[in-house]
Amino acid sequence: MKLSIAHLYPDLLNLYGDSGNILCLKKRCEWRGIECQVTPLASGADFGFSKFDLIFIGGGQDREQKLVLRDLNIKKRDSLYDAVESGAAVLAVCGGYQLLGSSYETASGERLEFTGILDFYTCTGEKRMIGNYEFKTAEKLNIIGFENHSGRTFLGSGVRPLGRVRRGFGNNGADKTEGARYKNTFCTYCHGPVLPKNPDFADMLIKAALAPEYGEVRLEPLDCSQELAARRQVRDLYI
Repeated sequence: MKLSIAHLYPDLLNLYGDSGNILCLKKRCEWRGIECQVTPLASGADFGFSKFDLIFIGGGQDREQKLVLRDLNIKKRDSLYDAVESGAAVLAVCGGYQLLGSSYETASGERLEFTGILDFYTCTGEKRMIGNYEFKTAEKLNIIGFENHSGRTFLGSGVRPLGRVRRGFGNNGADKTEGARYKNTFCTYCHGPVLPKNPDFADMLIKAALAPEYGEVRLEPLDCSQELAARRQVRDLYI
């Protein structure tokens, strides 16, 4: 089996070690004998998404988001939309998550039009939501990570939350939702990076990415003792 991953704008979207998610996916594939090819897609290059099984979009601040949005909207937005609709696996974190929504309203009241690939919007809040947190997905996975965002995200029609907050803030600190889920697109505010401390979530993404070509895939179990120890330390000391 072979997995092809697009790492979108690694030069601009890489807050809080988000590129560690790529390293995690690659190693968990290689340990199982799955060939994994990662292609960095930088701003200014000409590219589309049809040949990729999994697309990763990391976090970035306002300046980086604007640069990415300008590049995406030139002629790449429709290709990303088609990939999402066709069921390609997508993991979008924080700023990358926000970019998939319809708009972002700044503290000054300026409304920025984003890609509109998914139906949700984000607005700036006065208090920053920061800290280690925990949420549970519909698949009963307990995800542990770190959030740091002033944006409040509110989901629209057809978009489910990725999970429900158990401790922390999540999307907006009010409705207990965290992230967004649409087909095989997974969005989250979870930095840290999210996948090394949550190997079950990483494997869920790998299976979702392989499914269109290989059908339902059974992944060989791996020794996750170090990952589980890291989870316990975060939960016991900080959450």
